[in-house]
Amino acid sequence: MRTEFTFQVATRMVRTYRSLPGRMVFAGVHHRIRSGTTMAPTTDRVDGPTTGSPTTQVTTKGRTIIDDAVVAKVAGIAARDVPGVHALGGNAARAFGAIRDAIGSSALGQGVRVEVGETQAAVDVTIVVEYPVPMMEVASAVRAAVTTAVTDLVGLEVTEVNVAINDVEIPGLPAATEDAEGRVR
Repeated sequence: MRTEFTFQVATRMVRTYRSLPGRMVFAGVHHRIRSGTTMAPTTDRVDGPTTGSPTTQVTTKGRTIIDDAVVAKVAGIAARDVPGVHALGGNAARAFGAIRDAIGSSALGQGVRVEVGETQAAVDVTIVVEYPVPMMEVASAVRAAVTTAVTDLVGLEVTEVNVAINDVEIPGLPAATEDAEGRVR
């Protein structure tokens, strides 16, 4: 016996899935349905979290899970867009980032750590600021941008955004390098 289910997803696009007894077809792949699992057609759109962890949205229509790395990427993108921020991350993170960039990859969450609770998130951001931009203003702008992005895009309340300024980028000067004895040349 074949059954068809029509689901409306967040993009308001309607998709129809066919099922066989004990199996469901999603994206052209047959998936086993656990015994006791029930599925019903829906045309409802869920707005906002209901129950579960902060990165898991559980409704009667399904579950949405957002990984902590995604929260870090959202925060990293928001921090990068702030005027006066030259880069994210400490020296080691930026060195690995240069290698990643050379092979065509990127780490949007570089220099960002998140701690996610049930309904809240705390974010730590390490940045390099451009000279001569006022550092306290850049830090405040990073806090505001990260808070807005995580709240609006992920749906978590941001309790704190700690900003660590790791370095200053001076235009026109080569980056400082350390010699074998640890002295800056």
